[in-house]
Amino acid sequence: MKLRKVSAAAAAVVVLSITATACGGDGDKDNAGSGGGKTIKIGIKYDQPGLGLKEPGGKFSGFDVDVATYVAKELGYKPDQIEFVETKSADRENALARGDVKFIAATYSITDERKQKVDFAGPYLLAHQDLLVKADSKISKATDLNGEDLCSVTGSTSAQNVKKDFAPKANLQERSGYSECISSLQSGAVDALTTDDSILAGFAAQEQYKGQFKLAGLKLSNENYGIGVKKGDTETVNKINAALEKMVKDGAWEKAVKDNFGPANYKNEPAPKIGVIVK
Repeated sequence: MKLRKVSAAAAAVVVLSITATACGGDGDKDNAGSGGGKTIKIGIKYDQPGLGLKEPGGKFSGFDVDVATYVAKELGYKPDQIEFVETKSADRENALARGDVKFIAATYSITDERKQKVDFAGPYLLAHQDLLVKADSKISKATDLNGEDLCSVTGSTSAQNVKKDFAPKANLQERSGYSECISSLQSGAVDALTTDDSILAGFAAQEQYKGQFKLAGLKLSNENYGIGVKKGDTETVNKINAALEKMVKDGAWEKAVKDNFGPANYKNEPAPKIGVIVK
């Protein structure tokens, strides 16, 4: 009888140990990055050189990556505790709502429509729609595109804006991705490529393209890049804003700009003020 009592007690200890271990295991990994766990999931783009790029070896690089890494550090996470998750433009709001990621830094322009679905920290970069042309191109303004071949990604509003507002006689050539547009520009199949200047600078800064292209320097629109956070998560927004302000103050923001866009001679705007949206 005594033996059975000891066994029952031992069994109870084992059960309690297993339960405690299981509970501890759940807390070890902070899937959405609530700030107390050991990992944080951050949404980025995987296919934008200079901004968010997953390289062949699995390394991540780009301005958005540098900003996200800095912010995560201020939230208490080391680089090896970050899990970057690809978030395509069409799925960004859903990814935040589902809790797939803690925040998103992925050329995410702050708009009134998006603010109805998510909250934004920042902005952390003011970009503009621009043109990328060959280094010796004489195209210097949007109206010069009349009669010229203009490339953009299928479904992009950028090229449509150019045709509607500046160059109705431009010959629009659509490609499935910006890489294809760059190849067409390099070969002379098109005369210009249009999208955000930060994206254009990122592509132009790639080693294989250095010196071949230039930005026209036009400001056809204002794109205020913000960090998307789940709607209602004011605490995280405030923490990210504090991190962004610190990044600018200590020079890390400017360094990230030069490291990622410098080779394209990108004339970036000064770091924007938190909460100030340029229309």
